[in-house]
Parts: sequence; structure tokens; C-alpha cells
Amino acid sequence: MDPTTATFYVIILIMSVVVHEVAHGFAAERLGDPTAKMAGRLTLNPMKHLDLFGSVLLPFLLVVTHAGFVFGWAKPVPYNPNNLRNYRKGTIMVALAGIIANAVVAIVFSLIFRGLIASGFGNEALLFIISTIIFVNILLAFFNLMPIPPLDGSRVLIALLPPRMRHIEFFLDRYGFIVLLFFIIFLWQYFSPAIFAIFSALTGTQLLLQ
Repeated sequence: MDPTTATFYVIILIMSVVVHEVAHGFAAERLGDPTAKMAGRLTLNPMKHLDLFGSVLLPFLLVVTHAGFVFGWAKPVPYNPNNLRNYRKGTIMVALAGIIANAVVAIVFSLIFRGLIASGFGNEALLFIISTIIFVNILLAFFNLMPIPPLDGSRVLIALLPPRMRHIEFFLDRYGFIVLLFFIIFLWQYFSPAIFAIFSALTGTQLLLQ
């Protein structure tokens, strides 16, 4: 992948993870916790959210090494679950907010993509950028559904666990990063076809990502 294309990928990823994190903050605020707002994190300004390794270095490394997927993260938007009006329900809704935001972005840009294709107004460069936005947001939404810390799916799982199964929370908190690495290295190849299938279903093509 040439440097220009790699740069586009990383920029799109950064903005997508920013949308993801801001969605967490907005959901928390609506549910009673103003922590993110007080910290100045309810903004799409990427400089407020960038994590040098997770937002820039790691995505560039994955792109230039042709790792097969592009992943990264921003600094988590702070929130205090104890401020939520309903702790359990609020925790689940805040966790799902980022996933839903990425899904909405993917769907909206898929409609734009199909409209450009149907009208014949989209040139190759524009369609490539839009298809990359769609792909990256599908990837983030799907990946964050996994119930492995620090991914959002783990927060949902822990919030749903009955008290007698809280030992699972302890295990995930202690070994989550190891489990996540195992998942990425050994299991992601079995899940990644689903990403391309969703992309194809939304856009009607997968050629622009090959």
C-alpha cells in the first residue's frame, strides 16, 4: 500500500474511533454522568482524543505490514458509572453507544455510496474513500462486540452477569489483554469474512477494498 493510501486509512480510522468515543460520552451525559463533558471530551476534535500508539503508530504499522486488518483506539472518554441514573442499564447503553455510532456511520455512507454508483457521479477516488469509511466503521462496530476487555462487548457481558458469576469479571479484568491478543492472532481470521460479507451487503461490492 502506497503512503498516500495508508495515510487515508489512518485518518479515517482516527476519525472513526473519535466518533466511537464521543458517542460513549454523549450517552453517559444523557444518562446522568457529565464527566466527559466536564473533561472537554464531547468534541470531534481528534487532538482531544488521540493516543499516540493506538491512534497513529499501530494503525500505520498494521497498514504497511499488510496485517489483513486495521485496528486502533483513542483515549477512552472518561465516565463515572456511579453517576448513571440506572447503573446496570446505563452501563450497557454507554458501552453500546460507540458500536451503534460506528454502525450508523457505516449505513449512512453505504447509502451515499450506492447513490453515487446509481447516479454515476462518483469517481474512483471518492468511492474508494467512502468505501474505506464504511469498511473501517463496520470493523470497529463488529470488533467491539467481542466480550473481551477492553472492548465494549466485555462491559455489556459484565453488566449482564448475575452476582454468582462475577468470577468471570475477575478473570476478564486480569487476563483480558492476553485473551484479546490470542483472539487477534489465532481467531480473527475466522471472524474477518463476516466483515467483508457485511460490507458487500451494504455496498453491493467488495472490489474497492481489494
